[in-house]
Amino acid sequence: MNSGKTIFAQLMDFVPAYEFRKCVDRYSGNHKVISFSCWDQYLCMAFAQLTYRESLRDIQACLRATQSRLYHLGIRGKVARNTLANANQNRAWRIYADFAQVLIATARKLYAADSFGVDLDQAVYALDSTTIDLCLALFPWAEFRKRKGAVKLHTLLDLHGNIPSVVIITTGKIHDVNILDQLIIEPGAIYIMDRGYLDFSRLHAIHQAAAFFVTRTKTNFNRKRLYSQPVDKSTGIQCDQIVVLKGYYAKKDYPEKLRRIRYFDSKNNKMLVFLTNNFVLPAITIADLYRCRWQVELFFKWIKQHLRIKAFYGTTENAVKTQIWIAISVYVLVAIVKKTLNLSPSLYTILQILSVTLFEKYPIYQALSNTIHTNQGGLLSNQANLFD
Repeated sequence: MNSGKTIFAQLMDFVPAYEFRKCVDRYSGNHKVISFSCWDQYLCMAFAQLTYRESLRDIQACLRATQSRLYHLGIRGKVARNTLANANQNRAWRIYADFAQVLIATARKLYAADSFGVDLDQAVYALDSTTIDLCLALFPWAEFRKRKGAVKLHTLLDLHGNIPSVVIITTGKIHDVNILDQLIIEPGAIYIMDRGYLDFSRLHAIHQAAAFFVTRTKTNFNRKRLYSQPVDKSTGIQCDQIVVLKGYYAKKDYPEKLRRIRYFDSKNNKMLVFLTNNFVLPAITIADLYRCRWQVELFFKWIKQHLRIKAFYGTTENAVKTQIWIAISVYVLVAIVKKTLNLSPSLYTILQILSVTLFEKYPIYQALSNTIHTNQGGLLSNQANLFD
């Protein structure tokens, strides 16, 4: 890396500029723009994410305090609160959504060989959502409850590297199970979901796409056992059954056989019942796969703690989605840098270093690798493996 560049500029060198311009041109993002381009907007918002800025005024104050260095950061336009607010409100959020998908595709290739605790070569995804509460008076478009607003962040997490392969942002009213209709199912992949996604017609669509699902049953699950397979109860597996659904509508929605596995979690003293259409993997592997679903919960917790997606710089739907997508792209960009430079510190550590060294002018590898890290920022010990 060129030591004459700031660390922020070196970080942005990892951004595929040609792909970014394609995304901008696709939605005419720079149409009639004179001085503050979409690239300037992205750099300002990325700076805000990396340095934990609280507001647009905060962003303006920090960048204007270093006016002489803005050119070296790559920012060509004049940074003003109103200009940035207007850009967030009017420039299509899909520019940054499409660009984030470009980075996601790159990151998934880099992390494709990473293990997630279960020795499987096929793609494994965890699907879940998290709710971001909003004030209904300020965000009237984000309907959730009578006196409460919210947006939902629906995420399909690739467990090889914990990279969000699909992110869908909706209002809080949208039920999680509806997201299954928007997914392009990958043949041979395994989709892990909690029982909030238990809809037999949609699960049958996954089955017909030659993919697999692992979920939990509800308490009123009605089935007919065809036969049971032998199990080793010392592993925690209590039973492994092949079943068909009972009930007219359930059987109509899913006419095929299913596999029902009952597992006792001795650590939490809890009985879990799994449902899957995979008849090949050992029962204990199915239980281990469902345990890996917790990675998506840790992903939500991590980005809420370390990225600016709970407090927003604008109140319009476009501004909120723009901020969320840029935050996701920054997360993925840092993950790409970590893998490309073969850095040993965690993503949390890298973000902390970047937050205080963006204006420094020495090689980024030196800044991010020559550190002694002793604190994971208060994360529990059983969560530390997520971004190691």
